[in-house]
Amino acid sequence: MGGKMFIAIDSVFLTIYLNVSAMQIGAISSGIQPGLTMVVGPPGTGKTDTAVQILNVLYHNCPSQRTLIITHSNQALNDLFEKIMQRDVPARYLLRLGQGEQELATDLDFSRQGRVNAMLVRRLELLSEVERLARSLQLPEDVGYTCETAGYFWLLHVYSHWEQFLAACSGNEDKPTFVQDRFPFKEFFSNTPQPVFTGESFEKDMRAAKGCFRHLKTMFQELEECRAFELLKSTADRANYLMTKQAKIVAMTCTHAALKRKDFLQLGFKYDNLLMEESAQILEIETFIPMLLQRQEDGYARLKRCILIGDHHQLPPVVKNMAFQKYSHMDQSLFTRFVRLGIPYIELNAQGRARPSIAQLYNWRYRELGDLPYVKEADIFHKANAGFSYDYQLVDVPDYLGKGETAPSPWFYQNEGEAEYVVSVYMYMRLLGYPASKISILTTYNGQKLLIRDVINRRCVPYDFIGPPSKVTTVDKFQGQQNDFILLSLVRTRFVGHLRDVRRLVVAMSRARLGLYVFCRRFLFEQCYELQPTFQLLLQRPDHLALNLNETTSFTDRHVADPGLVQLVSSVEEMSGIVNFKMHQVYQVCLS
Repeated sequence: MGGKMFIAIDSVFLTIYLNVSAMQIGAISSGIQPGLTMVVGPPGTGKTDTAVQILNVLYHNCPSQRTLIITHSNQALNDLFEKIMQRDVPARYLLRLGQGEQELATDLDFSRQGRVNAMLVRRLELLSEVERLARSLQLPEDVGYTCETAGYFWLLHVYSHWEQFLAACSGNEDKPTFVQDRFPFKEFFSNTPQPVFTGESFEKDMRAAKGCFRHLKTMFQELEECRAFELLKSTADRANYLMTKQAKIVAMTCTHAALKRKDFLQLGFKYDNLLMEESAQILEIETFIPMLLQRQEDGYARLKRCILIGDHHQLPPVVKNMAFQKYSHMDQSLFTRFVRLGIPYIELNAQGRARPSIAQLYNWRYRELGDLPYVKEADIFHKANAGFSYDYQLVDVPDYLGKGETAPSPWFYQNEGEAEYVVSVYMYMRLLGYPASKISILTTYNGQKLLIRDVINRRCVPYDFIGPPSKVTTVDKFQGQQNDFILLSLVRTRFVGHLRDVRRLVVAMSRARLGLYVFCRRFLFEQCYELQPTFQLLLQRPDHLALNLNETTSFTDRHVADPGLVQLVSSVEEMSGIVNFKMHQVYQVCLS
C-alpha cells in the first residue's frame, strides 16, 4: 500500500514539475512491483531518468532491500550514478565498483576504499558531536570514545531525558514557553543560525523539539552503522562489509560482474532488486551472470525484481567474431529476444531531447514517438542556430584533391574531404562563439575519427580561441550520450557500408538536440533502400551547406523555420575560405 501511495503522490509531482510522460509514470509504477519489468526507451525519452526514479522509490519504500545496477559500459554507468547522487539517497548507501569510478563528475569517492574512508571520517565527526552533547548535559565526555559507548549514552541518557521531557509536557500544553524552558538539549542546539524556539506557542515549539530529537536519533543511527568499521581492523574486511552489508545501491558493469562473480559468491553478496540500463547492448550470457551473483536461500532465489531498460532499435551488443555473430546470432541480447517473443513491455513514447524537426529523422522507426511539451514550448527550441539557415542538413561532399574514401589498411576507411569540411564548420561555429563543450564530431569509422583528430590538432589546437571540440568519436561509442550540436561524417563514397544497419542510423540521427549536420556523398546514400525514410527528409533541403553570414555571434532571435538570407557553400575550399576570412577578422580586432 505504501508503494502505491508514494507513486500516486509522485506521479502528480513528476507530471507537473519534471515534464515526465504518462508512460514513464507507468514504467516507474511497474518497476516497483515484484517480477520482470521491461521498458523500451527510444532516444531522448528519459530511460536514465526513469531508472533513477525507480531506484529512488525502491530505496524509500523498501529501505531494507538492496539494489544492483548493471550497465554495459562505464560511461552509461557513470551517467546513471551521477543522477542518483542528485537524489536524496545518502552517499553512505551508494557504492560504485569497477575501473570507471575515477571518471565520475564528483568530489566524493564512491569506490570501496573511498566509501570506507568516508565512513571513518564521518565516525570521528559524529563522535565529536556526541562529546559536545555530553558536555551540554554536564556529563563526562568519554561517552564519545567509541560507537559502542555512544550507543549506551543514547539509551541511558539521551533517550531517558527525552522521555522525561515528554512526560513533563503532558498537562502543560497551555504554557507557551514551557518547551523553550524545559527542552533538555537546548544548549546543544544553541549554535543554530536562528533560535530554535520562539516561545510564542506550545505547538510550534513542540514541532521544533521533535525535529531536534529526530536529528539526534539520526546521528546515533549513523553511529551504529559506523560501529562495524570500528570493530573490523583490516581494510579488506571493512571494504567487504561495506559491499555486502552497508551499501543499499551497488553499481557495476556487466564485465565487472562476470570477472568478480566467484568473489561475490564467496563473500555472500546479497541483493533484492536488479536494474539493467541499456540492456539491449548486453550479451545474453552477460545478462544472466548478474542474476546469479548470490547463492540461493533454502532453495529460493532472493531476487524480487528484475528491471530491464533498453532499446532494441539501437545498436546491439558488439560481437567481433563474425562466425558467432552471423551463424549463432550471438549479437541478439536477451532484451531483444524477450521483445521478439512477445513478452509484455512498456514503450516510452515522448522524447524530450531534440527539436521536433530533428526527431522526425528517426521517430518513423518507432510506434508512436511524440514530443514532450517542453521541446515544443521552450525558447531554445524555437530559435534558429546562429550562422546556419537550417537546424539540420545533409551536405554533399565531392571528391577532395581527386579522392573520395581511402583505405590505407583494410577496413580503415578515411575521407579527407569530409574531415576538412567538418573541421572547417567546427571552426566557423567556434568563431561565432559557440562553446566547444556543446559541439561533438561523430563518424562511422575509427579511421575517420583518427583523421579528424589529426586535422583538429593541425588547424584548431594551436589557437586558444578555437581549441578541440567536446568529443571526436564514433557513432557506436557515442550511444547513450548527446550534445547540442552534432557534425556527422559518413565517410563512404563507394559502398554504403555498415550504416546500412538501420539501428546505427537511428543512433547517429538521435544524438543532437539543436543542430545536426551530416557530411556524406549524396548519390550513394539516397539510393540505399533501408535509409530512405531519413534521407528523403534530409534531401528536402539543399544539399549544399546553407549559411547565414549576416549573423556574427552565436545568438539570434531568428525563428527556426526562417532560413534568413541563405548563402550556399559549394565546396570544401569555399568553406575554408570563409573560415580564413573570419580568422583574419579576429586577428584585426586583436591588433586594434
